[in-house]
Amino acid sequence: MEVCQQSEGMMNADAKKTVLRMIPYGIYVLTADDGNGNIAAATVNWVTQTAFAPPLVAVGVKTDSGAYKIVKVAQAFALNMLGKEHKGVAFTFFKPTQLSNGKLSGQPFRKGATGAPILTAAPGAIECRVTAIVEQGDHHIVVGEVVEAHLNQPPAGRPDAAILEMKDLGDNVFYGG
Repeated sequence: MEVCQQSEGMMNADAKKTVLRMIPYGIYVLTADDGNGNIAAATVNWVTQTAFAPPLVAVGVKTDSGAYKIVKVAQAFALNMLGKEHKGVAFTFFKPTQLSNGKLSGQPFRKGATGAPILTAAPGAIECRVTAIVEQGDHHIVVGEVVEAHLNQPPAGRPDAAILEMKDLGDNVFYGG
């Protein structure tokens, strides 16, 4: 058995990257509209529910992204859940969003209660009001209270088995570590 040994204060970079990549992630499209003509849509994966009452979620958002700037102004966002069949949508929103012909990067949407875009192809979405932002690291943690939920396509089985996960995007796609 191989044991990872290191001297104190010297983390093994390869071990750190591999172990952090063992954390499973769903794939979501975060959307926001600041009401001033700026709309964001970005693929995110650092998402978790943090409380039941009130229902809270935390999302890691890259600080130098357009999505982060718009969420800070809007103080609201939506998380659009992607189904296993939405790999192409996930890759679409790895790139900057284009709004044309009433679509976000070719994807039809409607405005939610918070003004955030809800992707009509997404099986479900939640809308959140920002309650806090933890400003540490190259991704800030945006905490949002769930204020609306949209179930466009009820899942056939377990809800958590119906979503697209990072591992579904292929063996060379990682975000983390």
